Amino acid sequence: MKYQQIVRRMRERTLERPLNRRTFLFGATAATTGLGTASTQGRGRSTANATPAFDSEPFTLGVASGEPLPDGVVIWTRLAPIPFEPFGGMPLESVEVGWVVAEDERLSKVVRRGTAIAEPDWGHSVHVEVGGLQPDRWYWYQFTAGAEVSPLGRTKTAPPAGTMTDLRFAFASCQRWDHGLYTAFADMAQQDLDLVVHLGDYIYESTIRGNDAGREGPFPSIAFPEPRDLESYRFRYGLYKLDPDLQEAHRLFPWLVTWDDHEVYNNVHGALNRQEPSGLRQLERRAAAYQAYYEHQPLRRESIPVGPDLQLYRRRAFGDLLEFNVLDTRQYRDLQAMLCGEQGRRDNEGFCPDALDPARTMLGERQKAWLFDGLAKTTTRWSALAQQLPMARIDLDPLPGSTRYGADDLDTWDGYAVERDQVVAAMAGAAARGSNPVVLTGDTHSNAVWDLKTNWDDGTNRSTVATELVGTSISSGGDTPIEDDGGFTTECGNRNGNPHNLLYDNHRGYVMCSVTADRWQADYRILPTVKDPSASASTLATFVVEHARPGAHLASGCASAAPD
Repeated sequence: MKYQQIVRRMRERTLERPLNRRTFLFGATAATTGLGTASTQGRGRSTANATPAFDSEPFTLGVASGEPLPDGVVIWTRLAPIPFEPFGGMPLESVEVGWVVAEDERLSKVVRRGTAIAEPDWGHSVHVEVGGLQPDRWYWYQFTAGAEVSPLGRTKTAPPAGTMTDLRFAFASCQRWDHGLYTAFADMAQQDLDLVVHLGDYIYESTIRGNDAGREGPFPSIAFPEPRDLESYRFRYGLYKLDPDLQEAHRLFPWLVTWDDHEVYNNVHGALNRQEPSGLRQLERRAAAYQAYYEHQPLRRESIPVGPDLQLYRRRAFGDLLEFNVLDTRQYRDLQAMLCGEQGRRDNEGFCPDALDPARTMLGERQKAWLFDGLAKTTTRWSALAQQLPMARIDLDPLPGSTRYGADDLDTWDGYAVERDQVVAAMAGAAARGSNPVVLTGDTHSNAVWDLKTNWDDGTNRSTVATELVGTSISSGGDTPIEDDGGFTTECGNRNGNPHNLLYDNHRGYVMCSVTADRWQADYRILPTVKDPSASASTLATFVVEHARPGAHLASGCASAAPD
């Protein structure tokens, strides 16, 4: 296993040449400077080593692809022979990395090839934007560095405009390494998918205390403390990306990614005072986290961070069938609303007063205007919002006649209720023009299906304009969800008296979507445990949304108790 091999190699290198403290400190310093400095990645340096020699495998973190367009895709890798040493165990020099893209698995029909520069300032990561490809077809790719060859990756371009090609994709989120195995990714890798959409919490920043994940060790303890600078965030990504199931899902499919909060720190928000020392410290940490995120994801150069700023919201269309609006609900949001007492909730129809402040924003004004403009102009059959937090209005008080929105957590859209209703109204406009809106949500470590309404008090389906599909975590929460005293819960609709709820379940897993011109099918794949690597996934329930008929309906599955 790579973890064991790398720990052993770290020990060998320590015996051969003790870690140079000056080199380590230089790396940490260089990694955290430049809050306002523009990136130079991709421009290359004046010289780069064209014939590097390695004493161990440099492609330990695998390969990945993403951002598919009709004529191209991003392919990614990072040279890191020992991901838990400064600069991944690489020398402080730029290195030439060859790449090739072919029409066949044997790489005998090469269509594109070239050389990229892996720079130490960017962790020797490589992001190649391959163009000139044919739409809606599979390609295979590979990297070389010196005499070393990467794993063989597979990717697919998007269908062109003017076509209505079926799309099959999975979406996932929340993969805390020390809470469980990535068995869900192993199941995902067995599926016939065109794309994977990741909705955030790719890593968790909290301190890891021992081996709670049931993984085969030993593990490098240097990756266990809470990361606060670039080098320690790189160590944390190395720990996660060494997982073979995660690597395989990256190797086989192109990904669309966005982040949530734990890629930086819990409940991160954008409204920081850049003049105050405390705000400046948080911005420095954010700059390190943003750079590490970019270094480890198959993103285009438009997403290169500039200090503590990185534009991640974007659109990606798949023919005339589906357009993804990939959102960032963390970087631009106001701080969470203040909680209130029961009297305050009753005086505000179940909301804390701050949650109803029309000035409060989760998206920020620029992103919100961009989203509304896109929804107003879209011509695709389906419009997806790929985002992080539950959007439905959720009454958490089970007592009849009593409402409690946001409860003890105003991190969700219920803490930004006015802006949420503006987003729902914009989706209603898209639906009226024939583009069916579907919201894809992560973060909550539970599965759910909700009708999104322009009139939340309407007990019928008349004001339903969209469907929200909430996917559970890959591993976060493990096998013992606290809220249920160690057991899993499956409820088939109307949870806590919410008539617009169609499903609640808190197993681990992911959601697989099959989209055609006439219907959107969502299969909820769950696991009985994330402690057993041989555990098999099953489909808990299948929901369907039909074109021009807002709202989801249960097609199959769902029971009072989920299958083991």
